[in-house]
Formats: sequence, C-alpha cells, structure tokens
Amino acid sequence: MLLVATDAHFEEHDAGRGHPERPARVRAVLDGLEAGAPDEARRRLEPRPATRDELERVHTPEYLDHLERFCAAGGGRLDGDTGASAASWEAALLAAGSGLEAVDALERGDGDFAFCAVRPPGHHAVAERAMGFCLLNNVAVTAAALSSRGERVLVVDWDAHHGNGTQDIFYADGSVMYVSMHEWPLYPGTGRLTDTGSGSGLGATVNFPLPAGATGDVYLDAIDTVVEPAAERFAPTWVLISAGFDAHRADPLTGLGLSAGDYVDLTARIMALAAPRRLVVFLEGGYDLDALRDSTTATVSTLLGQPDRLEPATANGPGRSVVHAVRDLRERDLPAPD
Repeated sequence: MLLVATDAHFEEHDAGRGHPERPARVRAVLDGLEAGAPDEARRRLEPRPATRDELERVHTPEYLDHLERFCAAGGGRLDGDTGASAASWEAALLAAGSGLEAVDALERGDGDFAFCAVRPPGHHAVAERAMGFCLLNNVAVTAAALSSRGERVLVVDWDAHHGNGTQDIFYADGSVMYVSMHEWPLYPGTGRLTDTGSGSGLGATVNFPLPAGATGDVYLDAIDTVVEPAAERFAPTWVLISAGFDAHRADPLTGLGLSAGDYVDLTARIMALAAPRRLVVFLEGGYDLDALRDSTTATVSTLLGQPDRLEPATANGPGRSVVHAVRDLRERDLPAPD
C-alpha cells in the first residue's frame, strides 16, 4: 500500500508569475501517482503542520518568525529565485509536516511506502533562510525528528540540483547520511566530491557532482560501487528520498540525461537499502510537466512491485570518472561513519 501525503494548500503557494515552480507541478505528480498506483494500492494521507519545536531542530527561530511575518504581509520575493505568497506559510508548514505524518502512519502499519506530493520543495532551504524555490527543508525536518529519537537516517537526493540545505544541516551529524547525485556545475554551486562531512559526520556526506549528459547507468554505478557499501556500514533504520525529477533529459532547467525509465532502476536500488515500512519519498524539483508525471509513475509503480518504465533506460553518458573518484576518495581517506 502506497500512502500519498498531499493537500489542496500546496496548489495555493504562489512563487510568482511565470515561475517554474508552479501549482501545475502538483497536478502532474498526482496524475503520475494515479497512473502508477491503482486505487486499491493507494491511500490518501492527510498531512499535518509541523510544530514550532519540530521546525526549530532545522531552522533558526529568527528565520521562522521572518518567514511567517513575510507571508502574513502578502509575500513577495525572498531572493532572486524564491517567492512566497500569503498562502505560502500554511503550505510550507504542511509540506514540512507531511513526512512526519508519513513516518507515524508507516509505524502504525497503515502502508508500506509513503510519497509526499508537496510544494514548496525543501532541500535548498538552509537553517537561516529560504533559497532555490525552497522555504522550509521538508526532508531535513523529518530526518531531524527521526535522529532525535535515536534513528539512523539515510537521505538519498537524486534532484539535479545539489541539496545544499540538507547537507549543511547534517554536515557534522553522524546519525544522518546524506547522498546527492547532481549536475555540476549548476545552481547552487555546492556539492563537491571532497565535501564529505566533519566531526562526527565525517564520511556521512557523499556527493556525486556529475557532468551534463550523465545517464542512468552512471547513477546505478554510483549506487552499486559507493552508496550500497556505505549504507551497509551505516545501517540506516530509515531511508528518505529527495525525489527531484529534473534530472530527466526533457527538463528545461538542467542538462542531465535521465529518462522516466531510469527512475525504475533508481527506485529499486534505493528500496533495497530500506527496511520494510521505512521509506518515504519527498517531491523536490522537476519542471517539465510530462517528464514529471511519467517519472512519478515510474517511481511509484516500482515501489508497488509493478514497474512501469514508460521510456527506455539510458546509458553511455559521461560521469563514471566522477563515480570512481568518489569511490577512491572514500577507500583512501575516509572512515566509515559510526
């Protein structure tokens, strides 16, 4: 059973006229969910707002106060890329709380997997400010809540843009392993392969800064040669996916080379790293609506054991040298995270 956390408020968040992070994205994802998960295999999950205490594990009180006031005053531009409206604060609270509700539902045995079809997205939001279309860091709020009670959390981020906010929040935290496969160079310019964590988190950050045109076989090589062995040593009790679908070759903002079919293989590989009923997927980017719909279908149909590839998987693009450099760095210089 797939639990789908979504809410009408997510379509009310307005990032600004002509903005690529637009309400139609949620409808495309929901269409993809309906195509990939039959009615009898899909259950609606009502999100709840994240509490102030839950948010303050990730964000500063000053930033939360500022964002709430900014939205209450009608919103506008928070930076050159990121906008908000009067409805955005409530949408952001529900987006940040969706993963928390999904965790509770999975622990009750209400489903086998959860997909949080939310906006605004979250992985660029840092502790003290909004960034890159993101207001609150949704996946980090859930990871921090799990970590606070002793869980070990693996966050896999396959968005085309590096999740700088998630990395920063857990960079020195050995209880959260953050893995990102992203295009380089590309906004926000973070996520070098030598960024590997610090203090007790040394080795718990794994970055694959991939060149434009990287294909699905490169991603699978990254998982098979680096991520799977690292996760085996780390032994996560929960796996969270920052599922941006802007690595699809049709996306207008990026240059990676994936197809919808590649998300079948990526999903299957990450599922193998998760314990039963301990996997939550969070929507991040993805700005071509057809690619977003089809990639969602590929992902959820794989979760349910009936993979619908829709497009052939891709191969023979660049990027294997990056994967091998990450592997060699970890084997040579880094301890396994505690």
